[in-house]
Amino acid sequence: MRTVLSRTIFAVLLALFSSLGVAASARPASAAVAPCPNENGCVRAITVNGFIDQINADFIRRAASEVADVPGYSAIILVIDSEGSVISAEELNDLVVDLVDLPLKVTAWVGPSGAQALGGAAELVAALEPSMAPNTRIGDVGVPQLDQQRFGDLVTSTDTGLRETVIDNDEAEQRSLSLRTDAILGDHALNRGDVAFKDVTDDEGRPKRELLTTNITIGLPVTTQLLHTAASPAVAYLALAIAIGLLLFEFFTAGVGVAGVVGAICAVMAGYGLAELPLRWWALALCLFSAFAFAIDIQTAIPRLWTLIGLVSWSVGSLFLFDGLRAPWLALLTGLGGMAVLMLSGMPSMVRSRFATPTLGRSWMIGKMGTAISDINPEGTVDVDGGIWRAITNRATRSWPEGSFGWLASTG
Repeated sequence: MRTVLSRTIFAVLLALFSSLGVAASARPASAAVAPCPNENGCVRAITVNGFIDQINADFIRRAASEVADVPGYSAIILVIDSEGSVISAEELNDLVVDLVDLPLKVTAWVGPSGAQALGGAAELVAALEPSMAPNTRIGDVGVPQLDQQRFGDLVTSTDTGLRETVIDNDEAEQRSLSLRTDAILGDHALNRGDVAFKDVTDDEGRPKRELLTTNITIGLPVTTQLLHTAASPAVAYLALAIAIGLLLFEFFTAGVGVAGVVGAICAVMAGYGLAELPLRWWALALCLFSAFAFAIDIQTAIPRLWTLIGLVSWSVGSLFLFDGLRAPWLALLTGLGGMAVLMLSGMPSMVRSRFATPTLGRSWMIGKMGTAISDINPEGTVDVDGGIWRAITNRATRSWPEGSFGWLASTG
């Protein structure tokens, strides 16, 4: 269900991008890849950052398959830095099968330094003869998703503790989870054994190998990267919070302004991101319910019981929104604190200033000199400091003929 929903939202977004004239860069490329210009061959390096969602999975599959039969390409390398996989186990298995069955061998490199391969990304890496850069990590697999009959127990057979723990590149190499430590992508390509190189010496006369092939690195197009970024817990959660806040603001103001447009964009991003990520649907329902609770008190311009109910619903929904994942604490604190300030102070102040009836005190006129601009007998009008006011004479006071003046004794 989640996959169908995410693909539906993705299709709608692509249609929108197409109408704006930018969908071409977001869709999979249909043009044939040109043959490798280097007579010694080319290596395609596919960068994979963030969660392996539907966008990343389709990008990996397309980027690998489109060069598998192109003359001159000799290797395909996935450059992985991923917090995990949010596609289904079936889709992850299909992706690995497609990569393993390609005519060109596909390998994986966890890098550069500081990168990680967690969850389903760790299984993807383990299935592709991996190496790791220094100071990289792998593990936190959870329940294995790849078919053990076809691929074997790639990760947890090395150490069942990797279901919940993470190890570095040195320990991964000791446990044969990683073949070796390759400091840079070029080292990984050289150590594959199927790319062209030559023996040279460095500045100190030591022998080394130098690649003769051309590295062609590709990543997600910018427009597609925007949607992929939305499918991260922090961005999806903050987009939801911003959408609720801005759309409520727009609802209680006249017209459609910048807040409404930005809120709508954030709602679309949150919709895609939440559809891609594993959710607790009851928690999402609480977050959406909080918007209705806030609206009840916003129209009164006074935070009361419904504001408290809304804040409790928003807080509980925020903390339990993702199933198996969690938005970073900074994002949670921003969402919770920002919503509390907005609903307890910002929105009530806005509504009061927008819809309150303006009043002007009159006590300042007592003792002022006024000039009658019409007969006041007993009612008429006077000029006080350039302002025209309705006046009524006291019963004990004689009437004022037009043009006369006197002191104002009251403002009643």
